[in-house]
Parts: sequence; structure tokens; C-alpha cells
Amino acid sequence: MPHNHGVNIAPAEGKLGVLIPGLGAVTTTFIAGIEAIRRGLGKPIGSLTQMATIRLGKRTENRSPRIKDFVPLAGLDDLVVGTWDIFEDDAYEAAVKAGVLEKSLLDQLKDSLSAIKPMPAVFDQGYVKLINGPNVKTKGSKMDKAEMLIDDIRRFQERTGASRLVMLWCASTEVYHEAAAVHQSLKDFESGLQKNDPDISPSQIYAYAALKCGVPFANGAPHMTTDMPALLELARERQVPIAGKDYKSGQTFMKTLIAPGLKSRMLGLNGWFSTNILGNRDGEVLDDPGSFHSKEVTKSAALDYILQPNQYPDLYKKFFHKVRIEYYPPRGDAKEGWDNIDIFGWLGYPMQIKVNFLCRDSILAAPLALDIVLFLDLAQRAGMRGIQEWLSFYFKGPMHAPEVYPEHDIFIQLMKLKNTLRWMRGEDLITHLGLEYYD
Repeated sequence: MPHNHGVNIAPAEGKLGVLIPGLGAVTTTFIAGIEAIRRGLGKPIGSLTQMATIRLGKRTENRSPRIKDFVPLAGLDDLVVGTWDIFEDDAYEAAVKAGVLEKSLLDQLKDSLSAIKPMPAVFDQGYVKLINGPNVKTKGSKMDKAEMLIDDIRRFQERTGASRLVMLWCASTEVYHEAAAVHQSLKDFESGLQKNDPDISPSQIYAYAALKCGVPFANGAPHMTTDMPALLELARERQVPIAGKDYKSGQTFMKTLIAPGLKSRMLGLNGWFSTNILGNRDGEVLDDPGSFHSKEVTKSAALDYILQPNQYPDLYKKFFHKVRIEYYPPRGDAKEGWDNIDIFGWLGYPMQIKVNFLCRDSILAAPLALDIVLFLDLAQRAGMRGIQEWLSFYFKGPMHAPEVYPEHDIFIQLMKLKNTLRWMRGEDLITHLGLEYYD
């Protein structure tokens, strides 16, 4: 393998502005968590960028620096956050209502959280049916609203002095939509913005505004946003990296752990039944069938891509897969996921796996949000543009080039991520072959 000298990565100088549509449970947990970590009140558990090491060279070399010491990432002290939301609550009030973090912790952070007030949001109840709020942009066409967002972005950068920006969608899941004529080219899309085309969703307006400003964009929800020709064209034209979609935080995280293990041992699957209960705003929104279908698609696809039924028809061709999400307010953000997995082994004899994952949705999602922000900023400083498939590790429905299938196996995704970092720094990629130790 010819030695790669790495890529030229601009230094992470100055503040990194993090712009987030949606000031709900995930965003407030992210913001409060960053502030708590800065003050020494907690550790960034769950974050690869802050906690993980990366092996370099041979195992005998014992070179395993922290990722944050290996690639030039923005520091937590350099992050400044701006948000949009349909409700007027500041970040402290929103965090108290979300009920994820203890109020005793939030009260210690109140001064910083209260200073973050959401800008009026772009909102369309046709896309999120079960909630509504007063803090919205009401006047003008969809293009006018895009221009208002562009103005918000510029004013935020001026106010904070941020040298670079990243945008991360943490708002509600929109109803399921497939690409329409308006999404086929940038020219069609901009015409559709002018004409208020109903097939253009609020998240697409945010992504358009971000990309027009040269701001990397990641979609933490399952609906269609940048995964269409028009916005892919704009990302390439503006040399901006994009990633998505839908945080891989709870039950699908478990699926991408278990399914590769079954496949590695050539164990068959008859059926996989998954159900969740959760009571936060995400659960309320997903009580609408249209929004649930967006989530159902990303939650269901992982098994097909990991197990490859067409290549292994004896094992996986006929497996039955069902996904359910039930809104149950008493649980709040403490989501519970049950999985019943019917497998079979030698001579077709049946066995079962039962998983009961009592997780905290936003506690799992917040470190993913941090990593995505820091890695997207790194990608932009490294001159990378368009789809960042190496960030598939973080998403249920990873974006990918149209001619290849998406990689869902979490262990392959992690290898891809770490090899991308090695490539950036001119280190040898690691294949785990290991024959050189035994020659």
C-alpha cells in the first residue's frame, strides 16, 4: 500500500457555532451536558470524540492516542449554540419541561441555559401534525422563510463571533415523503421555494439555508432532507459536507449489534418483533401515522442490509420484521424497547433471544450529536464535501452514494470511521490481517 501523506486540515481556530432546529429533549440534554462537562460536573460518556482511542500502526507499537488528540477537533470550550423552536421557552425552561436531567443539575447551569433563547422557527403543521406553537415565522413564501433563516445564521455568527458553523436537525420527525419533481434539481427546488411547493418541508428549507451559507448539515431525524438530488447538488456546488439520517440511539443500536453477530455465526432468523414505549415530545409526534412511517422505514431497513437475504436465502429470505412505537406519557424520556427474536440453528432447531432495553433516549443521543458536530466541522476543514458516509456509525438510515448499498453493520461502520481518520492523518489503514506477527 503506498504511504498516504494525509490531507491538509485547516486548524480548529476560534469558536464553532452549533445551530440546531428544535430545542427539545435532545438539544437541551446536549447543551446542558456540554456546560456540565465544562464545569467538571460530569464526563462525556458515550462520545467517541472525547473518550475513545484509535490504534495506529502495529499492535506491537502500542500507539493508541485519544481521537481528540489525534485529529484537530474543536474543543468543548469553543462551542456556542443557537436554536430555533416553535415554543418560546429558553434552554433552561425547555430542559426542565423535557425532564431528562435532574433539576438540581439544571439549576447549577441556569445562568448559561437561560441565555439561550430560540429564534422563531420555520414550521408547517402539514409535516408535524400533533404539536403546534407560537414562535414561528408566518410571513412570506418558502423562499422568503429560507432568506429569513439565512439572515438568522448571519446574525448568530456576528453576535457570537463564531469562525465556523455546523447545523444539526434535532426537531421533530416530519411525515413520510418521497422525492417529488421539485427535489430533482437545484433549479426545480428554488423554483418550488418561490412557488410554495407543498412537497418542500421545513427541514429542507433549513438545510437549503445552511448549505447556501456554506454550513455543514446533518439530519438527526428519519425524514427526507438532504438525501435528494437538489440538495446534494447544492452541497457539492458549495463544497459542504452533509450527513444523516436519524440518530442510531436505542433499539436500532441494539439491532446493529445483534444482527451482525447472528450473521457471523450463520444462524437463521424467522422473525424479529420490536416495540417501544416513550413519553417525550418525540413519542407524541410519532403517534401520528405519517411521522411514524418515516421512523419505521429507517428502523426496518437495517436488518435487510445487514443480513442480505438474497445472498443467504436459507437463513434470512423469509424473516418477518415488525416495528411498533407507542406514546406512553408516564415514561417521559425513559424509553423502553422490547425485542423478541426468533432464530434457528443446526438442523433448523428454533431458539429465541429476548431484549429489554430500558434506555434514556436523549442521554444516548446527546453524545452522538456532539460527535457529529465535531466530525462534520473536521470534514469541512479537511476539504471534504457532499455525503460523509464514514459517519454512518451514528445514523439509522445512513446516506450513501446511489450506486452502493448502505453499510449498517456497526462494527464495519466503526472501522470505516477510524480508517477515515487514519487516512486524514497519513497513517496506514488497519485491516486486522495480522499475518506479519507470525512470519
